[in-house]
Amino acid sequence: MAPHMALWDQEEIFPIDILKKAAEVGFGAIYCHAEYGGSALSRLDASIIFEALSQGCVSTTAYISIHNMCAWMIDTYGSAAQKMSWVPKLATMDQLASYCLTESGSGSDAASLVTTAKKDGEQYILNGSKMFISGGGDADVYIVMCRTGEPGPKGISCVLVEKGSPGLSFGKKEKKMGWNSQPTRAVIFEDCKIPVTNLIGEEGSGFNIAMNGLNGGRINIASCSLGAAQASMEQTIEYLKVRKQFGRPLADNQYLQFRLSEMATDLVASRLMVRNAAVALHTKSQSTVELCSMAKLFATEKCSQICNSALQMHGGYGYLKDYPIQQYVRDVRVHEILEGTSEMMRLLISRNLFRD
Repeated sequence: MAPHMALWDQEEIFPIDILKKAAEVGFGAIYCHAEYGGSALSRLDASIIFEALSQGCVSTTAYISIHNMCAWMIDTYGSAAQKMSWVPKLATMDQLASYCLTESGSGSDAASLVTTAKKDGEQYILNGSKMFISGGGDADVYIVMCRTGEPGPKGISCVLVEKGSPGLSFGKKEKKMGWNSQPTRAVIFEDCKIPVTNLIGEEGSGFNIAMNGLNGGRINIASCSLGAAQASMEQTIEYLKVRKQFGRPLADNQYLQFRLSEMATDLVASRLMVRNAAVALHTKSQSTVELCSMAKLFATEKCSQICNSALQMHGGYGYLKDYPIQQYVRDVRVHEILEGTSEMMRLLISRNLFRD
């Protein structure tokens, strides 16, 4: 991916051919059951994979991570028929998936979502819209959180909506600061009809499905930040060796040496926190929520700072699109916002600190 990431970014290319190549080596359904075509790997394995891939392209890897989260939701909560029908196609990435939770009026306050799904005989009729959906318009299936019951989290259900369903449409392709190798659009439901068999889990279980999915999503996105920071560090070290000022390589400058040592320490600390949280998630530790929140908060903020410091060390060259550092900076910035903002991570951590 690395030789193409700049082109994908500048021309906003969604590299579906590369996604399918990733699927060929098992990256389409990394932690889904082998019975349905998944790779049956651990959350720790997935974290390592996403860190490695994101060194080549953060944006493309982030979409792969979202696709994996959707596949996992079907594999974990879907009926036998849903698993048999969808997981194999998602594992090969012949079919692509998008996750639909965020709305214009409910971002961090996900439990207040207003998209409805009303039962009418053997079908649900959906009305509402979802915002900032990665893969929106290009994906083949949408995992949608919608309201089937009372206000609050207990009235939320999870349904599967196929592209081409009557009443399903999409907004314009958003122009973004980063993440340009994946399309982002609103997903719109206007009397959108789906069969009741597309319900994932039970009515009212959607909020729990969403939150459990986001625990993994936070680890995945934090892992993508690790890859960007690692690549930025490596490229900066090589740059400092050859760039000369005042007659000496910048690598001889003690301030820069010390700053690099701090960046390296932050990167290793971030990696350990993410890996620890991945193990907690995989083993279903009681501390999963706070550890995933801590890991995402710490790693995404520290890795963003590392990428920004790497750009600073490149001077004016770092600001040019001829150098990849600026793309890493732009791509990781959103990691402090999606899958739960840094502010929400602090809230979740504090709630668990005061939990009886």
